[in-house]
Amino acid sequence: MKKIHTEKAPAAVGPYSQAVEVNGMVYTSGQIPLDPATGELVGSTIEEQAEQVMKNLMAILEAAGTKPENVVKTLCFLTDMNDFAAFNEVYAKYFTEKPARSCVGIGALPKGAICEVEVIAAI
Repeated sequence: MKKIHTEKAPAAVGPYSQAVEVNGMVYTSGQIPLDPATGELVGSTIEEQAEQVMKNLMAILEAAGTKPENVVKTLCFLTDMNDFAAFNEVYAKYFTEKPARSCVGIGALPKGAICEVEVIAAI
């Protein structure tokens, strides 16, 4: 198992890695909309936060030696399912190959984020 880390994505806020690679597959930890430089939450709207989440994920995928076209599964968390359509608008710009996906509504996310996404990708 290889741990993946990049300064272009926020450091973990707990005892976990940004991602790990096992047998040619990358498993990212859930990414919330944190600025990698400051560790602070970015944006207040779903569009702003989703955009930062995607930037963080793209940086991790790049560090792992893969790209969004190789993502096979995503898991998305929203604190308000009324944001589903607006979230999809941002998500669709990054995941054009339409990987398998789950999207669930949850009560709360760390640091007051309103969305979080994790991915599984082939190398």
